[in-house]
Amino acid sequence: MYRLDSFMAELERKNPAEPEFIQAAREVIESIIDMVNDNPAYVHGKILERITEPDRIFTFKVEWEDDNGDVQVNRGYRVQFNNALGPYKGGLRFHSSVTLGSLKFLGFEQTFKNSLTTLPMGGGKGGSDFNPRGKSDSEILRFCRSFMTELHKYIGPNTDVPAGDIGVGAREIGYLYGQYKRLNDENTGVLTGKGRSWGGSLIRPEATGFGSIYFANEMVKAVGDTLEGKRISVSGFGNVAWGVAMKASQLGAKVVTISGPDGYIVDEEGIGTPEKWAYMLELRSSNNDVVAPYAKKFNATFVAGKKPWEVPVDMAFPCAIQNELALEDAQMLLDNGVKYVVETSNMGCTADAVNYLIDKKVSFAPGKAANAGGVAVSGLEMSQNSMKLSWTEAEVDEKLQAIMQNIHTSCVQYGTQDSGYINYVKGANIAGFKKVADAMLDFGY
Repeated sequence: MYRLDSFMAELERKNPAEPEFIQAAREVIESIIDMVNDNPAYVHGKILERITEPDRIFTFKVEWEDDNGDVQVNRGYRVQFNNALGPYKGGLRFHSSVTLGSLKFLGFEQTFKNSLTTLPMGGGKGGSDFNPRGKSDSEILRFCRSFMTELHKYIGPNTDVPAGDIGVGAREIGYLYGQYKRLNDENTGVLTGKGRSWGGSLIRPEATGFGSIYFANEMVKAVGDTLEGKRISVSGFGNVAWGVAMKASQLGAKVVTISGPDGYIVDEEGIGTPEKWAYMLELRSSNNDVVAPYAKKFNATFVAGKKPWEVPVDMAFPCAIQNELALEDAQMLLDNGVKYVVETSNMGCTADAVNYLIDKKVSFAPGKAANAGGVAVSGLEMSQNSMKLSWTEAEVDEKLQAIMQNIHTSCVQYGTQDSGYINYVKGANIAGFKKVADAMLDFGY
């Protein structure tokens, strides 16, 4: 039998100075431990010990030359966490904040997120402490070539299929894939997020945001509500926030905030026109990492140095980075009448914030369920590559909607309490865990 405190104490001892990974592991384990203890096969098979230990971790040196001719050195990583359900699948993140602990957290979460999609994908994550912000195209090209020169040894279309993440967009995927082709002399679906003309899938850039709104739509329908007329706050202003703003507006809601490191925007007219969506992408590609210019262009309000969670809304969508919504933010949202919080960034809410929202019976969707749309369409891209097919935008979008609806159904199945309240965290964790754990038992040990 497992005891939560003793198991977590041992996990912390084995993984020192990795708070993100410990936070993610605790959030999963505390919601599944009773179910695990009720299943002797899980206990005997040491499933919790095995599922919290990555299959393997690669760390490598990345040497590259900047435009001044000076040699720079960064560190690269790939965490192959669990492949019980299929090839390792998860993004590459290029950002100065990247550490092994943060990538272990993301790979752990990715394992259950991918399981929820029902597509044959395991969990992995990787990246580097290289930050492409402020770098020239030539510098980014040289870095990507050096990074892939090491990474290509460990990946393949049936082994490990990375994608993009923070700091890794279409440009970086192109540079990485070009180097992979040079080194391996093959044209395969080893990366997702590829360009549309060389193996990419339609709606991949929008997929995480679209999927989050599709999941939110199922949440409101589950309690007899509708997205029509809902007032929404969004953090971030990249691809994920962009996708949320587009799809929410198309379904009749009004997104009134976006944010960046410099502060947040309030647009009472709503961020709901093609011109405004296009400008979000223009801001993101400017390398300035600020949202303040939006206020001047569209006669909106800019609030410097603060987060958007003080704005009264019906629904909140954290779309930027982990732990961006803290307990005090959750309290402020609830005081201002929020009814739904949809965690669209990976672990976008602190543990205290999540526990508070659930305790107050706010409908809260965890990231592993709500933001699975991105990896779902990556999985669909893998399928198209394998079959040498190209689906239309409507076909991909229809499949994405079905996947998000099925994820919601699984969350309801395992998360509905006697009171009728749906604990989406518990539901997502149990549904994602069971599929991986059962496969691990089937393979033996």
